[in-house]
Amino acid sequence: MRKPKIALTLGDPAGVGPELALCALSDQELLAQIDLVVIGNVEILQRCAQKLGKKLPQFFQLSKQQFLEGNYRFPSVVDLEFPGGFESFPEGRFPSGQLSASCGKAAFQYIQLAIDAALEGTVDAITTAPINKEALHLAGLDYPGHTEMFAERAKSERWCMMQYSEEITCSFVTVHVGYAEVPALITESRVLQTIELTAEALQKIESKSPHLVVCGLNPHAGENGLFGQGEEERAIIPAIARAREMGISIEGPLPPDTAFLPAKRRATDGFICMYHDQGHIPLKALAFDSAVNTTLGLPILRTSVDHGTAFDIAWKGLANMGSLYAALRLAAKLAPRP
Repeated sequence: MRKPKIALTLGDPAGVGPELALCALSDQELLAQIDLVVIGNVEILQRCAQKLGKKLPQFFQLSKQQFLEGNYRFPSVVDLEFPGGFESFPEGRFPSGQLSASCGKAAFQYIQLAIDAALEGTVDAITTAPINKEALHLAGLDYPGHTEMFAERAKSERWCMMQYSEEITCSFVTVHVGYAEVPALITESRVLQTIELTAEALQKIESKSPHLVVCGLNPHAGENGLFGQGEEERAIIPAIARAREMGISIEGPLPPDTAFLPAKRRATDGFICMYHDQGHIPLKALAFDSAVNTTLGLPILRTSVDHGTAFDIAWKGLANMGSLYAALRLAAKLAPRP
């Protein structure tokens, strides 16, 4: 059986993405398991390696056309033109660790090409390095994150974000929205959709029927209607009942302040969370260096690191490879291979 072909997008070039890519391209143990192609820019990798005092790893350089044709060797780097050129920066110095509209455009460009390749079947999976949402907005790209980009391009009607780790796994009914917007977005269909997608994904990852826990939205899971606007009674409880009818092992809604206690985590394969921080806080406290972000419900496979661009440590040799390696290995495990 051939190795899975995985496209790694460079992320925001001013962040830790180039450093992560250099490490992946240098890791012979990793390259023995996957066929890796980095989508980015060769000069950025050269500049990052020079700043780190490292030797540039060996790879095959590809044009966009060569990549989309799918006839190349591994590991490879797709060399895309940097938006505006490097001469647009003062004295040609690349702004590592700084916000830049050019870097926002570049990160978006890498993602779009990766999606094109995955939809065409040129690669089996995509793993994404971190992007910076503010840089995207500076570039005039109104996306709150990777998840929404992938869902839009793939035309997926059912999708959600899942953060997976061996320590704790959380899926999210809502993601990158303000707290004031959350209650109106909690619908029975959206909660059920997140439950279904999570159960399907964990069945595939762990090769067993998972047990899920659903968190309430309000303190004490609404205290039987005393808190909130009836979100539990209107949407969450009916969705849980429908999931049980479908044969999914599930309980809830549980108060979020006790749902993640150690004994409950040991008995739970996945938590269904109503909003971003409800699940991200316990997950990052317990599995910051090993969690993998994956978008469920897409016709293509996408995993990602579970951290940001880390501008404060970018291009300094301080980036932790744990989350990237976990994301690449999960992509390899789940990738469809003939």
